[in-house]
Amino acid sequence: MLHIYNSLTRQKEVFKPIEPQQVRMYVCGMTVYDYCHLGHARVMVVFDTVYRYLKASGYAVDYVRNITDIDDKIIKRAADNNEPIEALTQRFIDAMHEDEDSLNVMRPDAEPRATDNVPEMLAMIQTLLDKGMAYQGKNGDVYYDVSKFNGYGKLSGRKLDELRAGERVAVDEVKDDPLDFVLWKAVKPGEPAWDAPWGQGRPGWHIECSAMSQKLLGDHFDIHGGGSDLQFPHHENEIAQSEGCIGHKHVNYWMHNGFIRVNDEKMSKSLNNFFTIREVLREYKAADIRFFILNSHYRSQLNYGTDQLDAAHASLSRLYTAMRGLPESLPAAYTDYEKRFIAAMDDDFNTPEALAVLFELASDINRIRKTQSDATAASLGALLQRLGNTLGLLQDDPESWFKGNSTADGLDAASIEALIQQRLDARKAKQWAESDRIRDELKAQGVILEDNAGGTTWKRT
Repeated sequence: MLHIYNSLTRQKEVFKPIEPQQVRMYVCGMTVYDYCHLGHARVMVVFDTVYRYLKASGYAVDYVRNITDIDDKIIKRAADNNEPIEALTQRFIDAMHEDEDSLNVMRPDAEPRATDNVPEMLAMIQTLLDKGMAYQGKNGDVYYDVSKFNGYGKLSGRKLDELRAGERVAVDEVKDDPLDFVLWKAVKPGEPAWDAPWGQGRPGWHIECSAMSQKLLGDHFDIHGGGSDLQFPHHENEIAQSEGCIGHKHVNYWMHNGFIRVNDEKMSKSLNNFFTIREVLREYKAADIRFFILNSHYRSQLNYGTDQLDAAHASLSRLYTAMRGLPESLPAAYTDYEKRFIAAMDDDFNTPEALAVLFELASDINRIRKTQSDATAASLGALLQRLGNTLGLLQDDPESWFKGNSTADGLDAASIEALIQQRLDARKAKQWAESDRIRDELKAQGVILEDNAGGTTWKRT
């Protein structure tokens, strides 16, 4: 039985979908003004894994992840580039999809853009105004009045007075309370604007997710996810807006993944300490990044470094070694490995424990192929691949994993095979120095040779 840690109640709870065998899930997506960094990769991979596991568990899943394609940063970047906003956002949406594809992240069932859903935001703002839960400030902006929502602070676990203590002392003269947040920003020169009953402008950031989740998943759905940095104020404000508008609970389970940290600081663009996905992909395989993310529990903080990515690559190579050279087979029938894998994933998507099961399985495959039939090892190898696929891992053919693709300054497979043949010819002629020279040359190019009874195999480091 699946248990999920609910950020709202601060405890693990048995997962009970609103509708049997149907899950509706919304995740806050990217603001598209730059390339995605590893912090974004963690959100992508974590909730892709949740999506995959729910589907593998027999649920029909409606997965929505939004795209923020209008906000202050986007407007500024487009102006700095002297580039139309639409061109900027489309360029980075395309780049985001390329990064997702590299990381083997499945596309959500819906990817709504903020600019396509302004009418729904206007309707929600109007409802809040009509209910007396919002007001228009002297500057023309429309604000949510947090004092009118009794549950404000329940996600962050803080009371209004505690939250106010962290705000600046002087109350902004255009707002009734420093905690009140903007729903609609009045038009400014040179900025895009939409017509509204209270004056031209554009939506605030928080309102978009409330409007789009309600439009696509209804006013009560199962899971809402995102990075832990969104818990306050973004998700707190979403609750206030949505529940203030509809008058009842709108999300059953709130999930938040932890930060990626560099030198004990959160990785973020604002701190300028981030690594883009495509930067890391110049040095490592996409599967290395995915394994690195899944090798820690999604709620934990994750420290980034080349040592961790090197370890991820070595770990994946251990799994592929167990699968290498096995004949094709159907996966082994329901086994203790699969039971323990499911138990780990049912415990709040505990991917480190699930991966530990895969390594036990790999070790047993290596042992069995030495002492028992290849058929037994092959059926377990097929199971290893199937369970790995549930995590979005082990997608490659083992030979492809080890031999990989040639790089701009590296040897291609044909050149490597030719050198191996030259080495074999040298060994037959007992030219041991030449044989060693070829082995060392290949090693210098990142190619490791393995001599065995069946001949010589090779892999890239």
